Amino acid sequence: MSKIAFVFPGQGAQRVGMSREFYDLCPESRAVFETASAAAGYSIEEICFSETLPADGVAEAEADGKREQAGDGGRVPNTKINQTRYTQPALLTASLAILAAVQKAGIQADMAAGLSLGEYCALTAAGTFSVSDAVKIVCQRGIYMEEAVPVGGAMTAILSRRPLPIEEICAATEGQVSVANYNCPGQQVISGEKDAVDRAAAKLLEAGASRAVPLVVSGPFHSPMLSGAGEKLAALLADQEIRKPELLVLSNVTAGPVSDPEEIRTLLGRQVCSPVRWQQSVEYMIEAGADTFIEIGPGTTLTNFMKKINKTVRALHIEKPEDLEAVQSAL
Repeated sequence: MSKIAFVFPGQGAQRVGMSREFYDLCPESRAVFETASAAAGYSIEEICFSETLPADGVAEAEADGKREQAGDGGRVPNTKINQTRYTQPALLTASLAILAAVQKAGIQADMAAGLSLGEYCALTAAGTFSVSDAVKIVCQRGIYMEEAVPVGGAMTAILSRRPLPIEEICAATEGQVSVANYNCPGQQVISGEKDAVDRAAAKLLEAGASRAVPLVVSGPFHSPMLSGAGEKLAALLADQEIRKPELLVLSNVTAGPVSDPEEIRTLLGRQVCSPVRWQQSVEYMIEAGADTFIEIGPGTTLTNFMKKINKTVRALHIEKPEDLEAVQSAL
């Protein structure tokens, strides 16, 4: 029997204008933004939709310089959309706003998963969190991750046409470096201390990797260097109401299903400093019967991964209203 999986992108997919068309056209999508802004205590709409933001809250010297550059009545370029503590709730909201329109159209999933931050979208889609609670948790998650970022951290994507002993090479490299993401065949990401990441990347190139691409990120995410953020998040989640998912939901940490609320708390705390097993999660869902994957959110990163993981399943994406119409026609 055919089964549908909803999948949600992670940090890095954000862009100014994300979900604006759904906000304008769909009352349910607009309601998600309104709920999210109330939960966050600031305008998620402004961060998602505006090219510039008011200079209020920017350090005085910096603000003065940017006001002169902008010449726009005290407005500055919107850099918050790429600042972890704002990126995460903004991207979560944008994806959930699209989800609201998808559900209104009558499209339902049998299972769900999300890449890193996207796991919170998957859990919300499954009824584990309300939109308000998800936004509040993710606001704190972004702050914890931003504050835990050590000086000198880095991440590098390793691209290869053949399997490499990536774990063994990282373990044998001086300094802190480990695998952060198993994205798809031929693409993993390593994370840790910059010098150690560079040394491991050089060894992997010698071992046959075709490219090593440094990522423009604010820290060594999904590495043990973020364990402090994981501990704070676990403490926050200890008091959070967590409902049993109504769908099969995959954990990034285990690449297996998670349904027990206590296990969800534990795994979400571990997630920020553990590898994201995305390829393995997708493979599990395919084994569980998923033959149609719908990426919900900005960009097509997960759809592109899907084409490398398994070309026999159907990979669709919904970022704009016309995408939703195309998916409705395809189903």
